[in-house]
Amino acid sequence: MAAEKLRSQGVNVIDLGVGEPDFPTPEHIKQAAKQALDENFTKYTAASGIAPLRQAVCDYMNSNFGSDYTPEQCCAVLGGKQGLFNAVVSLINPGDEVLLEKPCWVSFPEMAHFAEGKVVWVDTESTDFHLTADLVKAAITPKSKLIIINSPSNPTGRVIDPAEYRKIIEVAVEKGLWVISDECYLQFVYPPHKVNSAAQLPPELRARVLIAGSLSKTYAMTGWRIGFTLGPKEWVTEIVKIQSQSATHAASIAQKAAIAALTASQESVKEMLAEFQRRGDWLIPALNKIPGVTCGKPEGAFYAFPNIKGLMKNCGFATSKEAADELLLKYGVVTTDGAAFGAEGYVRMSYANSLEAIQEAVERIKQMVADRTK
Repeated sequence: MAAEKLRSQGVNVIDLGVGEPDFPTPEHIKQAAKQALDENFTKYTAASGIAPLRQAVCDYMNSNFGSDYTPEQCCAVLGGKQGLFNAVVSLINPGDEVLLEKPCWVSFPEMAHFAEGKVVWVDTESTDFHLTADLVKAAITPKSKLIIINSPSNPTGRVIDPAEYRKIIEVAVEKGLWVISDECYLQFVYPPHKVNSAAQLPPELRARVLIAGSLSKTYAMTGWRIGFTLGPKEWVTEIVKIQSQSATHAASIAQKAAIAALTASQESVKEMLAEFQRRGDWLIPALNKIPGVTCGKPEGAFYAFPNIKGLMKNCGFATSKEAADELLLKYGVVTTDGAAFGAEGYVRMSYANSLEAIQEAVERIKQMVADRTK
């Protein structure tokens, strides 16, 4: 990795590419894991996870969103990614169409390809990266079987309005599609926008929707690899079968830690959200002051997704990858090329870094522009 090579050479690299909170796992969660070790809770568990964790997931979602999930509808998984993977491969057959909004998280199309499905893109650039029911309806064909929705979104930080979200699900269900709602960044929504989950849908819609949940971002537990799937019992049953023959189950210690995360104080989540908002409130206006850069304000997650097409033209870059590479190799700032998500001419910038580091990164971007336009 170029960034690591530069660091080994003593270069001060600022990382705006990282997709994880820069906060430590809260102490009470770590203590729960330590207690599990002290109690020798280190043996196999059920493939679907221990009953207290599945109950904790259901209680958390039911109390927050008015749903009525039961533990039989829940499977603990090795992070949100494995839950998504299991859900896709348990449903998609060769030739089935999977609708994905463009841009989207890089793993979504690869999961569809692994299952020999066909990706159908729903391009959202014309709506400033807001997925709408009309866009989804126009993309559906007789071969469409699944749509994956990610709100808040990686990479754009967009949050789908709850009313529009319901319209999207209604269109999908009416056309016979299944839905995966990737809720990895569920609680990272900036006021006045509202946290919205598929769990809030009426039962007749939830019957075709699977929630892919994760504790990785919400509780700064990325390395713990713990998440959950929650949805129709028949779908979850197939997910459990796949898990039992692949990963067996999520780590026993991580499962105990997850119970503490879901059932104890949520103050750490509020603190992280407030800090992310503070950083984003500084970064977005700063980016918009750079010649050739325009950036909408994200409603959630911790990513800025600026349009750098004007900067590319001004500075002589043919692609956004060229711009991102030069920014790293010459100026020591890590960003992620938007083309990786399906959006050439954009870059993703994570503000899961200190405000001081973010401010210095912006100064280096300005310097690149100045050097290129002398």
